[in-house]
Amino acid sequence: MSEFPPPREGQILTGPLFSEPMRVETVRENGLESWVLGLVGTRTEQFRKVTLARQDLETLVVLDSQPTYDGDGQLLRLGLQAYVLGIAYEFDPYFGLSISRVDPLPHQLEAVYDYLLKLARVRFLLADDAGAGKTIMAGLLIRELELRGLAERILIVCPANLLFQWQRELKEKFDAKFLVLKGSDIRDQFGVNQWLEQKRVITSLDLAKRKEILPGLRQVHWDLTIVDEAHRMSAADESHKSLRYKLGELLRDTSDHILLLTATPHKGDPLNFSLFLQLLDADAYADVRSIREAMERRRAPFYLRRTKEAMVYFPERRPDGTWVAEKIFTKRIPHTVEFHIDGAEFDLYCDITRFVKQQSAKAAAQGDDPRARAVGFLMSLYQRRLASSTYAMRHSLEKRAKRLEDGLKRAQELAQAAPPDIPDPEELEEMEEAERERFEAQLEAITLAGNAQQIREEIQELRQLAKQAQRIEDSDAEAKLTKLKALLQQEGFFDQPEKRLIIFTEFKDTLDYLVGKLKAWGFRVGCIHGGMKPGSRDEKGTRLFAEQQFREGAIQILVATEAAGEGINLQVCNILFNYDIPWNPNRLEQRMGRIHRYGQRKDCLIFNFVATNTIEGRVLQRLLHKLQEIRDALDDDAVFNVVGEVLPAAQVERILRDYYAGRLGDADLEDKLLRHVDEREFRRICQNALEGLASKKLNLEMLIERRARAQERRVVPETIARFIQEAAEFIPLPLKHVPNLPHTFDPGRTPAVLRRYESDPSWKLPALVEKYPRCSTDREIAETHHLEWVTPGHPLFEAIRRHTYEKALPILAKGATFYSLQHEEPARLDFYRARVVDGLGHVIHERLFAAEIRESGDMRLVEPSVLGNFVLASMPQTRQANTAAAPCPPAGIATNTAPAVIAHPENTAWLHEHALMPFLEETRKDRLAELERIAEHVELSLTELLQRVDEEIGRAQEAVERGEQGAEGRLAQAETRHAELLQRRERRRRELSQQRALSLQAVERIASVLVLPHPEREAPEVQRLQPKPETEAIAMRVVMDYEHSQGRQVYDVHEKNLGYDLTSLDLNSGELRLIEVKGLAEATGTILLTPNERRVAEDRRDCYWLYVVTNCATNPQLQEPIKDPARLEWHEVTKVAHYYLSVDALTQPMQVREKAPPYGSLSKEAE
Repeated sequence: MSEFPPPREGQILTGPLFSEPMRVETVRENGLESWVLGLVGTRTEQFRKVTLARQDLETLVVLDSQPTYDGDGQLLRLGLQAYVLGIAYEFDPYFGLSISRVDPLPHQLEAVYDYLLKLARVRFLLADDAGAGKTIMAGLLIRELELRGLAERILIVCPANLLFQWQRELKEKFDAKFLVLKGSDIRDQFGVNQWLEQKRVITSLDLAKRKEILPGLRQVHWDLTIVDEAHRMSAADESHKSLRYKLGELLRDTSDHILLLTATPHKGDPLNFSLFLQLLDADAYADVRSIREAMERRRAPFYLRRTKEAMVYFPERRPDGTWVAEKIFTKRIPHTVEFHIDGAEFDLYCDITRFVKQQSAKAAAQGDDPRARAVGFLMSLYQRRLASSTYAMRHSLEKRAKRLEDGLKRAQELAQAAPPDIPDPEELEEMEEAERERFEAQLEAITLAGNAQQIREEIQELRQLAKQAQRIEDSDAEAKLTKLKALLQQEGFFDQPEKRLIIFTEFKDTLDYLVGKLKAWGFRVGCIHGGMKPGSRDEKGTRLFAEQQFREGAIQILVATEAAGEGINLQVCNILFNYDIPWNPNRLEQRMGRIHRYGQRKDCLIFNFVATNTIEGRVLQRLLHKLQEIRDALDDDAVFNVVGEVLPAAQVERILRDYYAGRLGDADLEDKLLRHVDEREFRRICQNALEGLASKKLNLEMLIERRARAQERRVVPETIARFIQEAAEFIPLPLKHVPNLPHTFDPGRTPAVLRRYESDPSWKLPALVEKYPRCSTDREIAETHHLEWVTPGHPLFEAIRRHTYEKALPILAKGATFYSLQHEEPARLDFYRARVVDGLGHVIHERLFAAEIRESGDMRLVEPSVLGNFVLASMPQTRQANTAAAPCPPAGIATNTAPAVIAHPENTAWLHEHALMPFLEETRKDRLAELERIAEHVELSLTELLQRVDEEIGRAQEAVERGEQGAEGRLAQAETRHAELLQRRERRRRELSQQRALSLQAVERIASVLVLPHPEREAPEVQRLQPKPETEAIAMRVVMDYEHSQGRQVYDVHEKNLGYDLTSLDLNSGELRLIEVKGLAEATGTILLTPNERRVAEDRRDCYWLYVVTNCATNPQLQEPIKDPARLEWHEVTKVAHYYLSVDALTQPMQVREKAPPYGSLSKEAE
């Protein structure tokens, strides 16, 4: 029998028995040759109790908990970096942002990082004004939750016309791939629950609400659900809950995190708003009183709304040198383009209107007959097409005539043809354009004619009207087209080919007509319509290709239908023509939103074409004027945002259909349409008490400072590239670097050793591909050259990071030895990881600490990055494939003269007092404030409901005593309801109590290193390079005084060993400087950079500055500050791996300089 020592507590076990390295927590003998072990996974922290026999132990690799300090220092350093990069979101407050293709605005950062991510469980209504970029905020939330391992199954629900926009923006800006799930996808996969099969889904609100869809959706639990245009889920009252509202309740109950997005969160009704907020939390806002309480205290834990006035850009420098934060939203300046139709064109209008009225009256006479409803709908459609263009009208007339002719031989069947189901108005408005055109084509075959002769008469009338339309087209004198050409001349489009324009129309036929005319006039014209697939920027004939051509100027005029009204952002243009006015006023807002949004720096000019002598034109003109009057009176663009609450989507169409059917006269038409469109109604919604919760101003200074702090701590492309390059050696991964493109490489085929991580239960990312194309860690290079952007959150990076950490685990346990120029005596650095976990088991924060122990036993906390300043005490031999060479131990470690500091026990009490408890208290402070607000609302709301039910019970008991019929049933129901509410309150109290209960967990030493004074420290050539502490102190004081005099906030961080000495921030501009200070006693000399300072200078060229102070021994003088000192010719001191530069080199011409400070004078004042 082979001798194999039993396991001990603290050891790490790896091998085929486990999916991850396991730490031994407890050991108990279980008879002969068998042990019961309590094990905890080093990655998942999951506990396992296993019984192992001796033969099982012999298959394992045991990593001893006692360091020997003879490990590979390079791999140890890399392993620690792999761990830190895995929790990078802990030290970079905007980490998700740094690995996304977005440059967010102040209000977006505030929403995600100051509100959403501070919640233990995201249950939030984000109700910013329209155009605020809610997709970007949602994408940042997705990315941050993914990085924390909190979001794998994600559902996005939105109106059908926004499906493409969501899919596209998440892919482009966050590299997040979502599947758009449509009704056809579910029907094609009969018997398969697609909601369960897919992990990232975007679907439409009106598909998800269907009764046949809900059962499949109910089976799925989502980590995160996002609902866009969420106000469409609102309920009228508790007894009238729409299917959409019931869908919202289902999603609330089946989602861990839920985010509702809307620009119109309420209708001025606190009860309605209370019901709406119950889609986030059924308890906290179960009563209106809690809403009023939130308004009085101006704080609501689930709700954030910022007005357009609060939305500004980060400050930008003006030509006069001042910094200004400009408003995001420019002015919208609408113009009504009036024209008058006459002659043959007016005759055609009258004849078609007469035909429409006749058919509509006939349909109205048949009541609720589905065929009559279909014909009534078709007639109103004809009137809209006539208002759009004669060309569109002619095509409709000809198509209907042909459909009727085709069916003439079976007249009886045609007369009884079943019409398509007419969707409700809201669903019709949200139909995708292609689907709506198919629906309208079906309507063309429906007729109210009862026999073949009546059909022939209708065909003849249609043909006659079509001929009239053709004659008008042939004359090329259509009034609206003539007005269009005149306006193009007036606005300079003929003379300025670089000037761009968008023309919107409702109909594809009108679009085709306009494209032909505009091309004939000599314009570069493109189009976007519902028949085009989304495609890509390189695929001709697709929406994205047309959009890109317009952006780049290849197209001067873009003609678009409503397919471009949502999901396409064209801020490069500031002029929009509405060639026809949609009968749904919300469409106008959507169209304007394509150019009037953030990124638009010019005032937007909107031209609305209106025929003044037609019924429809006159009504729409009056409506537009009325809306503008109200907007001017309230001085609030929100009028356009909430028009749908005052004037529902189909209201104009309904009223005009009543007019065509004869149910309304000319005199009643305007009155009925405009009855509720008055200033008081809009004021009630736009300025009601609920808007007291809206934020009118951002704390911009705080956001500027936080963005600068994020810039200081962010993981830069250089760091990622260096990590991948060094880690590749241990995989092995044969990287081929691409010439002339920094941070760019070809990774070749993905090794099987990396692909195995896909099967790990903790893997939340997409699968790795067999072979990646060229990759870059730099976002700009990747976008410019169409490369794969590899960064934290990318599957290839994550697999490399995990493999590196696991590969380094034996070395982390063994420890390594380093040399330091800054140390005069041996020291030990212990690296500890710690987590703060709540009572529900959720990891709130995780952090890495480094504690330095000196030979005296004294301890101090240092930054883990200090390891970058040290030099490997022994260089490992050349590595063979997938193996780490055993380094030669440094002098003193392999002998009996090992430094005494090695023998010092871990001082966990000191660590607990100076590191862990402050970490816990800091987390508790941030956490409890938010939880108390939630608890307050829950108690208030549920207590109010209980009081109400108590009163119901009292009334029911009195009724029972009086012998009223049914009273006992009412009493039983009230008592059941009372018991349910008590259970709910107790459950929420317990849950909140567990969320408040924070504790430190997974505290362990994950690595230890020995730091020895460098053997060459006393060598003369090294001695002369090292700065004297008193000289450095004088230089630091001079530089800090100078920075203060420039109005910047400056902080001394030199003891943290971050690679620089000071951080300096200009709160007006947001400019951040990472300053390395060097002092010389005389006027000339040599300055020295440590390895860490050189590395940071190379990585942070955008904000790294070198300040040199000369004559520190006599009259200190600050030399001209130098930006990006890494570009200078530093010389390496090979013995100690440091870098030096003669001060004479500083007199050479520099690429970037700041205006010279007053030499010496500032320093004298400081003294």
